[in-house]
Amino acid sequence: MKFLYDDESFSFEALRAAGYAAYSGADLGEVLVTCRQIPEGDEEAWSAQWAATAARIERIGRNALAAGHRVSAREALLRASNYYRTADFYRRENPAADTESARLAKASQQTFADAAALLDTPARALRIPYEDTTLPGYLFLADDSGTPRPTVLYHGGYDSTLEENYLALAAGALRRGYDVIAFDGPGQGSTVREQGLHFRPDWEAVVTPVVDFAFTVPEVDAERLVLVGTSLGGYLAARAAAFEHRLAALVLHDGVDDFHEVAAATAGRAATTPGGIEALMAQNTMVRWIVRNGRWTFGVSDFDELVEAAQSYTLAGIADRITCPTLVLDAENDAFFKGQPQRLLGELTCQKELILFREDEGAGEHCHEGALSLFHQRTFDWLDTLLAR
Repeated sequence: MKFLYDDESFSFEALRAAGYAAYSGADLGEVLVTCRQIPEGDEEAWSAQWAATAARIERIGRNALAAGHRVSAREALLRASNYYRTADFYRRENPAADTESARLAKASQQTFADAAALLDTPARALRIPYEDTTLPGYLFLADDSGTPRPTVLYHGGYDSTLEENYLALAAGALRRGYDVIAFDGPGQGSTVREQGLHFRPDWEAVVTPVVDFAFTVPEVDAERLVLVGTSLGGYLAARAAAFEHRLAALVLHDGVDDFHEVAAATAGRAATTPGGIEALMAQNTMVRWIVRNGRWTFGVSDFDELVEAAQSYTLAGIADRITCPTLVLDAENDAFFKGQPQRLLGELTCQKELILFREDEGAGEHCHEGALSLFHQRTFDWLDTLLAR
């Protein structure tokens, strides 16, 4: 679904940023005026223009807060956080040494933290015990009554951040009476940037400590605990649920059976391109970003190591260990995992359902970007029905 750009990656990321308007994470006019100043495929202009918009909107939020306008401040700071994240998106050539990348990431975190404190029920920042360190998270509560509620444990995927998790899922869950514990696992957000933690295929080692932590939170109904994973998180959450059986339900947004297929397909394209992977990266924004982001988040030095590392990210021989009811989502035009949700569905032996989001309803893109309300409606209606039983 083309949105503002011919470049497939720019189109998708602009749509992603704009889609969060559903929960005050963007204004369409701000997206349009920012993107019209960014030429096709110009990553430097992308970062500079989104950063400028983010700073402008942050100033609106800071001024509103100083004047006592709580709602206006919250909404502006949410938009600024999303725009800072978007500004940083392509800065992956060498993030560890990129001071501007670090500044943008920190600005996204801080503006969100300040917005989260202004929610009707302010969010609680968390440090979730994990091995010899902690994982950052937020506890979002539907209200301040202290009543135990069905609770969603939520993490993203290959490039998600804790701050984006509010807009991507938590805001919709809160409106429907769910509490949410959102967190960054290894390889995600601040864990890779600040702690040097990288993705791991045995994601149950990440989710089980989060479940343990959830059981200590009085507002969590331990009998109605739901795990949701987005994008690569569709593999990660499924892998965790195969070994962590205290979950009442699992939602794969979308279903991922084998991440190695994506890496191998990129390797195949590189093999037929004169100049190999470096030439392909120079020609294709999406491939360039996939490789650069993968090197950083997986902790590998080159593309060959990334392909090798991805071999462990498969549900073959594991999917049938999932015992909780599972909702598998699928996108008709998924650019990354096309066909994998249906294959995964066939491997599941638990109670299961697949929902296909179609292009002709505006929801066919990867993770249904641009159709956030429809995604939340179908997902939470399914959960409401299941948990009511």
